[in-house]
Amino acid sequence: MRRLTLTRRSFLSLAAGTAAAQPLMGATGSWGWLDEPAASAAPSWHDQGVLDLAHSPYAKLRNVPVRAVTLSGGFWARRRKTNVASSIPSMHEELLEHGRMDNFLRLTGASNAPQRGPVYSDSDIYKWLESVAFALQSQDDPALRQTAETTIREIVAIQEPDGYINTYYQGDRKKDRMTVPTQTRGHELYCLGHMLQASTAYYRATGDRTLMDAGMRFVDGYILPNFGPEADKRPIVSGHPEIEMALIELYRTTGERKYLELAGYILQGDPRAELRPEQIVYMNCGVPFTTKTKLQGHAVRAMYACCGATDYYMETGDAAYWKTLEVLWKDLAQAQMYVTGGVGARSAGEAFGEDYELPNAQAYGESCAAIGNMMWNWRMLAATGEARFADVMERALYNGINSGMSLDGTLYCYRNPLAFDPTSGEHIRNPWYDTTCCPPNLERTFASLPGYFYSTATDGLYVHLYDNSEMRWALESGNGLRVTQKTNYPWEGNVRLTVAVDQPEEFTVYVRVPGWSRESRVLVAGKAIAEVRAGEYLPVRRRWSGETVVELAFDMRPELVTANPAVAEDTGRVAMQRGPVVYCMEGLDQTKGTDARAFPLYMANASGATHGEYKPDVLDGVMVLSHAGAKRTESVDTLYALAGAEKAPVEPAELKMIPYYAWDNREESSMQVWMPVVG
Repeated sequence: MRRLTLTRRSFLSLAAGTAAAQPLMGATGSWGWLDEPAASAAPSWHDQGVLDLAHSPYAKLRNVPVRAVTLSGGFWARRRKTNVASSIPSMHEELLEHGRMDNFLRLTGASNAPQRGPVYSDSDIYKWLESVAFALQSQDDPALRQTAETTIREIVAIQEPDGYINTYYQGDRKKDRMTVPTQTRGHELYCLGHMLQASTAYYRATGDRTLMDAGMRFVDGYILPNFGPEADKRPIVSGHPEIEMALIELYRTTGERKYLELAGYILQGDPRAELRPEQIVYMNCGVPFTTKTKLQGHAVRAMYACCGATDYYMETGDAAYWKTLEVLWKDLAQAQMYVTGGVGARSAGEAFGEDYELPNAQAYGESCAAIGNMMWNWRMLAATGEARFADVMERALYNGINSGMSLDGTLYCYRNPLAFDPTSGEHIRNPWYDTTCCPPNLERTFASLPGYFYSTATDGLYVHLYDNSEMRWALESGNGLRVTQKTNYPWEGNVRLTVAVDQPEEFTVYVRVPGWSRESRVLVAGKAIAEVRAGEYLPVRRRWSGETVVELAFDMRPELVTANPAVAEDTGRVAMQRGPVVYCMEGLDQTKGTDARAFPLYMANASGATHGEYKPDVLDGVMVLSHAGAKRTESVDTLYALAGAEKAPVEPAELKMIPYYAWDNREESSMQVWMPVVG
């Protein structure tokens, strides 16, 4: 198969060469100058996972459907139950109360309410629909499905004859739609991207193509005839990356290569859209993706751009894309990511900072950015099968993502700081934000979570995440496969995997050994496996027959973590991690001195002992850590003092710590992840 190379020069010359030979689109709907066959449509609408990689030539791993994995009786089962029972329904009510559906209904005369909300408000509905779709992939819910179907009918009712749908630019603002200035800030393609993602997820849940067909009409009837490299068409720029990965997923779902080609052209950037350098940096689009050398600008845009570029690589194998993705990933992992897996240091522009610029109290760490981090690493994992990407996924999931939703599922964090002083007057958890991108984004992530536990490959099965669960699926050979996990992860490190096959077959089960586990043990059918290395997948190759038990034991000792010395805010400080869970101190758990002025005076003893106790009645059940430390007995009132001057006296103190994801779920209190260290 010839690799698709999509530079603007080749795009223009080839398109011009075929312009005289109409029609431009071939019988399959793809641009005629490509000699690659289109991907075949999936044989069954419900057999694809979060991504459809069944025919992606440069993906090493294939997704397992959300419906094929059942989480029960464990850590994530409770979280997902709350998501379906509380978060998704309450967010629907919030969306209605704040006029998100009135924006659609007013255009059909069913509401006389004026347009409400920011320019990107339609995307809130689409992300909510996607969360419903993934929930329905796990288990049918007739009432929820009926609500979604009603919402979809109300959406498609406003579609114009040429396919256009966007409530903000239908009506008085029609003259502004898809101009270059609007593309840079109007979020039209962003909203369309979320519409397409919701539509493919809903199609995989129910087989209903209504929303997907509407999204395709938007692209086919409005975007493709009017925007592209040809001289008689207008330039296109995504403004907020999202459309790229949505178009590629639509290509995977339908087999229509024109969607892949359009995504590639947007990733390449259209030089006719004249953008200022600061716009290009902030938006993470408008120039060739392959020119990027570091993560900059708006953090969510950067993560979504990387997602789209990775999707494009998995379909085309373009080496320049992979080289750029590796450079950007190393920048993320080595200089830009919080210990919680959060990204985005600055509130100004919701942006990445300079290398090692990772403030704590001022950290932005938008929930959507942590989700984007997980989404990108999921794609990098699919392309390579390398455990480093799964390690980042797990870090983001348990910490920077999980912190974004309250334990009762009704309050959300937009930003996720690593230190907090309640006397500032800021409320971190809220039921609603006028920019409400994060709540439904969290809901769709938790709803889709079973689809992230496993992948298949030509030579077997990959096990990425651990929790009480059962998978019923098949190897790529077609052999039926069932895998059950029995574990109390993440509070305990023992995992019992039972692998059962319909027919005896030789294949490999790759079990992930987390990078944080210093000592790990693996037994297969009672026999120990040698050379178990942290941060890698352990390949267990054998002829599997009947049921075989694989026992994993990971090192759950609490560990003090230090930051790179270049991270100025964390100099002389440590953080606590136990397994995949990062911990923090809340002032209300300490024995005394819980006011904001005294709280920072608590210090961790670098060589102090740490003890853990699981407390089922605390914060829905968590492992609480106690660590030997110290506390200054009096505050230091002077701003500066001479070096070597008498230090403030200290006394022993037992520091109490809870998982970071669970902070701010009780009364208001000070919080810190990075603790001053003594000894």
